[in-house]
Amino acid sequence: MLFRVFLTEPLVRNNALNRTFIGLDFFDASINRIAAWVLGARSFQKALLEALLMPNEKLKEIQDKGNYTERLVLMEELKMYPLSDIWDYFCMINNVPEKEEWLLDVKNYEKDILVKRGN
Repeated sequence: MLFRVFLTEPLVRNNALNRTFIGLDFFDASINRIAAWVLGARSFQKALLEALLMPNEKLKEIQDKGNYTERLVLMEELKMYPLSDIWDYFCMINNVPEKEEWLLDVKNYEKDILVKRGN
């Protein structure tokens, strides 16, 4: 997950979201352009959500005390926290498909709209 490592965590940890412009560009000639765009945008949103849910102050406190073992254990355990449930709830309250259900909308759009444009 490229976004998580190189972008979202440092932006959140350093409180830089309000002073940062983020541009996304997704292209993969082997898949549908709309699917690539939706997949990329959702992937970024998930990475941002994960970064926002990190207990950064707790991790900093542990690190400042030099307790790297505890920090590593907490970071490992965070991998299993219920990010998926929170993401599904976010999708539900925003009236967008959960999980891979969005792909059906893309396929319907291809079938009903794009085919009429000759794409």
